[in-house]
Amino acid sequence: MKIEDALEIVSQTDPGVVRSHNEDSVAQEPACGLVVLADGMGGYNAGEVASGIAVSVVATEICYRLQDAAPIERDEETGEELGVSLLRGNIQKANASIFHASQSQPQYAGMGTTIVAGLFYDNRVAVGHVGDSRMYRLRGETLETLTRDHSLLQEQIDSGMISAEDARMSQNKNLVTRAVGVDAEVTPEIHVHDVLPGDIYLLCSDGLNDMVEDDDIRAALYAMQGNLPLAAEQLIQMANDNGGRDNVSVMLVKVNGKFAAPRGWLAKLLDWFRK
Repeated sequence: MKIEDALEIVSQTDPGVVRSHNEDSVAQEPACGLVVLADGMGGYNAGEVASGIAVSVVATEICYRLQDAAPIERDEETGEELGVSLLRGNIQKANASIFHASQSQPQYAGMGTTIVAGLFYDNRVAVGHVGDSRMYRLRGETLETLTRDHSLLQEQIDSGMISAEDARMSQNKNLVTRAVGVDAEVTPEIHVHDVLPGDIYLLCSDGLNDMVEDDDIRAALYAMQGNLPLAAEQLIQMANDNGGRDNVSVMLVKVNGKFAAPRGWLAKLLDWFRK
């Protein structure tokens, strides 16, 4: 099955109740199986600029490269699958673009953004992230977090300084330890997960998970999995009903079928048609 037929993708973003403008950005490219979400930070409008650069660079560059290559091919430089290499390389490229803009234009000084991106191919998803924007997976009745926040709070939880329960009440939720564009270089975290038909993947900015408990996110997704636009709308409404202190963005990807990459003679035939 073609990737765009196997995946149903819905996205929605909202400024929330408190903030006057939205610094989140999202992009979806069904034809290359890519979804990207970024949560910007910085002075007035600078966060919006940073997140916009991030999603634009990652989405444009990856899809351009996949016009004449397959994600399962090996990258000659890194030896990794091309899908993984493209995620890492283009998040780093976005980092360089944002950092350069912040250094050369005073109004953008100090801007940066979190990012989470999913590239679906060959019945798997490669997930790349920096910061505390997340990807979750609903499989059956189980909701699992596929990313680990790059945040001070997560480091405190990992070291045993604070419990996960106490972390819900912490004032340090928004202190990220890694972001795109703040330093000259950044190391994205990349993992690859198997995908099954029926899975639902949720990408979100922290405006959702700071306002809504994971159990409530799971319940809403499970109850509304047959109507993704309504599920996205409900998740954002829940965040706003609970205070809406931040921008909130939601991307949902439902897997409706298998999308194994063609191999052997079929792959060679498709390569011939690309030329």
